[in-house]
Amino acid sequence: MDDANWMPLYERIRSDFGYDRRADEHARDVLADYATPFDFDRLDVAGCSVAIAGGAPSLVDETGLAADADRVFAASTAADVLKAAEVPVDLMVTDLDKNAETAVAMTNAGRPVAVHAHGDNVPLVREVVPRMDAEHVLATTQVRPVDSVYNVGGFTDGDRAAFLADHLGADRLVFPGWEFDDRTVDRVKRKKLEWAKRLLAFLETRRNEQFDVLDGHRSSIEPL
Repeated sequence: MDDANWMPLYERIRSDFGYDRRADEHARDVLADYATPFDFDRLDVAGCSVAIAGGAPSLVDETGLAADADRVFAASTAADVLKAAEVPVDLMVTDLDKNAETAVAMTNAGRPVAVHAHGDNVPLVREVVPRMDAEHVLATTQVRPVDSVYNVGGFTDGDRAAFLADHLGADRLVFPGWEFDDRTVDRVKRKKLEWAKRLLAFLETRRNEQFDVLDGHRSSIEPL
């Protein structure tokens, strides 16, 4: 997703949450110190179905949906659930806030991980990323990209995984392990889930595709 399309969305998200763009830019630059160019060809999903696995409790019962897809992109803790179910993960997408050791282990085993830097996770970037195998780190940002740090769109780990799959040419996206109405999460997380819905609705319109995960929600989604 190019800057002309993404940055207006980012500015709306930033304003809604009160984020500081300079802090996001600083985080991007910190990550850039550890990043190396990523070979996107290894994540060629053109013509493939891609499971965008979310970290909701329902994933335990929906691992089969991920297993049936051609490729699997796992958001954060979804990687652990899928590993336990013996479902191979092609890419983990994370901002390191929950299961950083899984991210480290995956890269050190030669598996790619998309690591996202934002204004709130600079200490984690500095502590975790140097322990990862840089060859297998896809560094991402939500502000303007710099060398070896990419912006493909997306805000939460889950919807960013979907934007990344779209960027890589996925034919179809499926969404195991997503629960927009999870009332066990705190207020900020609920607000992030609302933005995830809006961004996925934006993405499905761009792709001329309807995502099952948004069924029953579209009428309540404020368009972007």
